[in-house]
Amino acid sequence: MTIADRWLLPDGMDEVLPPQASRMEELRRALLDLYHRWGYDQVMPPPVEFLDSLLTGTGTDLDLQTFKLTDQMTGRMMGVSADVTPQVARMDAHSLRRQGPVRLCYCTNVLRAKADQYQGGRSPVQVGVELFGHAGLEADLEILRLALASLETAGAKEIHLALGHIGIYRSLVEAAGLDADQERALFDALALKSPGELAARVEESVHDPGLAAMFLALGDLHGGREVLEAAREAFEEAPQPVGAALDQLRALVDGVFAEYPGVEPYFDLAELRGYQYHTGMMFAAYVPHYGQALAKGGRYDDTGRAFGRARPATGFSMDLKLLATLAPGAPEPDGIWAPAEGEGLADALQALRQQGERVVQALPGQRTGPAEHRCDRRLERIDGRWEPRFLETPQDRA
Repeated sequence: MTIADRWLLPDGMDEVLPPQASRMEELRRALLDLYHRWGYDQVMPPPVEFLDSLLTGTGTDLDLQTFKLTDQMTGRMMGVSADVTPQVARMDAHSLRRQGPVRLCYCTNVLRAKADQYQGGRSPVQVGVELFGHAGLEADLEILRLALASLETAGAKEIHLALGHIGIYRSLVEAAGLDADQERALFDALALKSPGELAARVEESVHDPGLAAMFLALGDLHGGREVLEAAREAFEEAPQPVGAALDQLRALVDGVFAEYPGVEPYFDLAELRGYQYHTGMMFAAYVPHYGQALAKGGRYDDTGRAFGRARPATGFSMDLKLLATLAPGAPEPDGIWAPAEGEGLADALQALRQQGERVVQALPGQRTGPAEHRCDRRLERIDGRWEPRFLETPQDRA
């Protein structure tokens, strides 16, 4: 192994250096304070759990993302957390067992076997909220509003909000009486966004002409607000749950954009991301120049059923590392540069730090100065007292 090889990190793993690490910590505090003001209690899930609880109710996608290892104490298989949401669902269902709606938030490291195609990275710092115990539209609306408030706190501009509803596809599949293979073939065709492939799969599997037309229409129903009106016409004869899902999307978009009129809505009724996991509305938030979603979430009812307590649930998650890159440029200098020694200096440094000031004291023989240590002031002794003075010239900053 060469010296250069010793510094290599595994693909998808990254380290966070100053000043970005400070930016992340400031943002973490700001987001958790925001969630506290909305009534969300913070939880800290463990980094590793037994697989039979960690992957409960999550489908195969999370299973493929999970690093697995054997517990040396019990011989049982464990997994490193790749997504906090199922762990928080376990806490609500098994550990807390509170009555009524429960609001929980978190910010913790997770580890993934491969990069997430929607949010990227194998070692994100996942931050998010979950609302349990309420199946109504009001809970979904609260989650959407809080997601947008989170992005604004992080400095996001020109937010684009993509909305969908997994119940539309589920209802059409049930009405068509498709078996598992037929459903998978249609699912794959919709995911490919290929009209030709979708038409072929519909012709093979859907024998009712009305339902066949609805499946074909589903692949074209993406765009702005006009999509909901087009969907009304396309699904006029659809099962009742389809109409109810469209009503929910209309109510959600009206509620969100009354408070956030600058957010651009986008609808994709054939978006099936998280099909094995989500049960209702789904959303993802984007900003220009970022190729992946900054926030994603939706409704995932009954995840706690395996723990003996099925509960309605809705929430969202984000990667704190990605959010922290929204702030433009390097942070402004905000420290006081102090000399290595001087009469009464120790007391002055202690007093300044107790006041919340950031003070960097030079070490004997140090050649770097205030500029390299992000300081905008220098501590000087004036008339027998130590006073910070703003640096105004290059000589001051040297």
